[in-house]
Amino acid sequence: MKDLKEYNKPQRTVKVLQFGEGGFLRGFVDWMLQKLNNQNLWNGSVVVAQPIENGLCNILEEQNGLYTHIIRGTEGVETSLIDVIDSTVEPYKDFEAYLNLAENSELRFIVSNTTEAGIAFDVNDKITDAPPKTFPAKLTLFLKKRFELGLNGFVFLPCELIDRNGDNLKKTVLQYADLWQLGDNFKNWIETENVFCNTLVDRINTGYPKDEKIDLEYEDKLINTSEFFHLWVIETDYDLEAELPLSKAGLNVIVTKDALERYRTRKVRILNGAHTSMVCYALLSGLETVKDCMDDETMHTFLKACLFEEIIPTLDLPKNELLDYADNVLTRFANPYIKHYLSSIVLNSVSKFKVRVLPSVLEYKKRFGNYPKNLVFGFSKLIEFYKEGAPNDDADVTEFIKNKSLEEILANTEFWGTNLLDMCEEIENANPYFR
Repeated sequence: MKDLKEYNKPQRTVKVLQFGEGGFLRGFVDWMLQKLNNQNLWNGSVVVAQPIENGLCNILEEQNGLYTHIIRGTEGVETSLIDVIDSTVEPYKDFEAYLNLAENSELRFIVSNTTEAGIAFDVNDKITDAPPKTFPAKLTLFLKKRFELGLNGFVFLPCELIDRNGDNLKKTVLQYADLWQLGDNFKNWIETENVFCNTLVDRINTGYPKDEKIDLEYEDKLINTSEFFHLWVIETDYDLEAELPLSKAGLNVIVTKDALERYRTRKVRILNGAHTSMVCYALLSGLETVKDCMDDETMHTFLKACLFEEIIPTLDLPKNELLDYADNVLTRFANPYIKHYLSSIVLNSVSKFKVRVLPSVLEYKKRFGNYPKNLVFGFSKLIEFYKEGAPNDDADVTEFIKNKSLEEILANTEFWGTNLLDMCEEIENANPYFR
């Protein structure tokens, strides 16, 4: 069997700093950049910064930055070796090496995916921390060095699934600039020499195929799998395609000045809302994958009711467009090649519920005068799972829900952004666990 280190990887200019080495960025952004390189539309590579202490960068280094991406669906199977990652850096091990990346004058784009909880401000982060806790704090110190070197700014393409992710990232960086008293000149440089794009990403990436034997000519510990469907909507006034001709490469990338919100609302409420509304219920029911949910009559019926009876009626988009997208989502969920493990979807479910499902719940109540029974039941299962299951979330969040009463949980405005105490009776009626 061949060793990936023996592969003659092309030497390209490092143009992208990527915060995150997980399956999504490798199966979405890096896959797209590979397409650009393969079509001679671009000549660039990526350096990956690991945003958390423990991750996959050590394995990426062992494999010379190489990995296999496999796309599978009713359309067929497409396998490709991705060689766009030049190198990695781990700020928690060598913060100086991370900051030194700012010296590369060819570096132009910054991509990130640090989950919905990633773009956050923490007043306890200090300028002397190496590294500070949050992703924006790490980024601010990187930008500070770039500014001090007198080099150009960046185009930011954050992939975190929060509303107006680019605007929020810039806002948080400027908060750190104020906290650390970095001065008006630095803040002006952030505003005028950098482009913060708002983006929407849509692709089901399922990571390593745990229970399958994939026949390759080499050993690959980082095989990544996804569906064929992909969509990247990027909102900016900047002429991004002049530097990064993604749509020219035949990719489903939409660069727009003002239409992002329409695509975002549709995707977050329907696709991501479907995942989050069912995941804890499904895990408590002993299911393991999204496909299991589609094959389970009870779960499938629950999911369709959430989508067609409770989520779609809260959206003000063309009905035929919403129905078509929802049908498409169910088809994608039933993809026989994809093992999308519920254990990966359940990560940070509290913050995900607040963004993905709660807006539908509250809008339904506003329009129809009562809470949507299926989405409320899904919410009750989330709380039950945090009490009885194995949640993967911030320790403080997990501990609070596990030990507090239903009333205290619903009244926690830090979790939900609003007081949900009036939902208490609905949850008690919906789920015998709380009676």
